[in-house]
Amino acid sequence: QVQLVESGGGLVQPGGSLRLSCAASGSIFRINSMGYYRQAPGKERELVAAIFSGGPPMYADSFKGRFTISRDNAKNTVALQMNSLKPEDTAVYYCNADVFYNSLERNVYWGQGTQVTVSS
Repeated sequence: QVQLVESGGGLVQPGGSLRLSCAASGSIFRINSMGYYRQAPGKERELVAAIFSGGPPMYADSFKGRFTISRDNAKNTVALQMNSLKPEDTAVYYCNADVFYNSLERNVYWGQGTQVTVSS
């Protein structure tokens, strides 16, 4: 079993910044990808950004230039730096990891979610 523990989030004013972090632990052989999704009230969960092993970060178009994702492979952690936040960025943000727990088998895991509220 793999656990994803998220930290960060909270209340910020429009134009402000927040940093989310997520740490994976447990039965990890290797991690294929880590990333963040978000879900706003009444909306479907959507991809924010992801980073694959050995590859460049990927961003949904809405977040390019404002959000930066980074990953520490040695520590099995991922972070999302969010700048120039807007009220429409208000959502629950979920960490996601695609994990191989042996050389052949993999599963997708989710963090518990962290609330980000952008409001004056």
